Amino acid sequence: MKYIGAHVSTSGGVENAPVNAHQIGAKAFGLFTRNQKRWFSKPLEEKNIIAFKKNCEKYGFEPFQILPHDSYLINLGHPEKEALKKSRTAFLDEMQRCEQLGLDRLNFHPGSHLKLTDEESCLKTIAESVNMTLDKTKGVIAVIENTAGQGTNLGHTFEQIRFIIDHIHDKERIGVCIDTAHAYSAGYDIKSEEGFANTFARFDEIIGFDFLKGMHLNDSKKEFASRVDRHDLIGKGTLGSEVFTRIMKDPRFDNIPMILETPDENMWAEEILFLYSVAK
Repeated sequence: MKYIGAHVSTSGGVENAPVNAHQIGAKAFGLFTRNQKRWFSKPLEEKNIIAFKKNCEKYGFEPFQILPHDSYLINLGHPEKEALKKSRTAFLDEMQRCEQLGLDRLNFHPGSHLKLTDEESCLKTIAESVNMTLDKTKGVIAVIENTAGQGTNLGHTFEQIRFIIDHIHDKERIGVCIDTAHAYSAGYDIKSEEGFANTFARFDEIIGFDFLKGMHLNDSKKEFASRVDRHDLIGKGTLGSEVFTRIMKDPRFDNIPMILETPDENMWAEEILFLYSVAK
């Protein structure tokens, strides 16, 4: 079964996320558990945690249908000591918030070398950051999101993601989220039927579908292999709608949260309806 939703607002409290998801006909949702634009946020209050869990139960959202996203400020591969420490502290806080909310996964962007170190060293630092966090938490899977490869961002190839996985001690608590726009911008031709088949054959060979714990469903404003991260509405960008029809009909993408991050939240309900209509 497909579980489609969107990255919804938590304005007024984290407990409003499942309510907002339900209102747009979602069967999954993404959220920020804290302000993604600040390094520090006040702790979750018990009343908000209880209300979040009650609303999830009320609207039928189980942990495997929810894909929280960490702050964009975090760089787990930062080459500078103090900045790395700051990122690791923030990432641990994010994982602990997921624990408190009863969530079982946290999506994160791997990190960037900032031209201050080599790629392999940065990837090892990312893995070390994740290992340190997993050692201090329980039950939450760290989910690596593929990137478009913009700037010095790593994680834009399946090989880089596999390198990180290979250096994670607890393989049960590491996973992957595939963002369709990022994959296309990074140079994976998922648009054509042949390219789609080849891309996910490579994904299975290099990483393995057992590690797939979520997807971000986004069209792209930018051209193939542009290495630029710009999302567009489903069917309105350079990817087009056919790739999303293929994904919806492919059982390899069943039973994971599939989250829209398209730029117009007023279109999410319509996009969700479209995706479910082509899944039949």
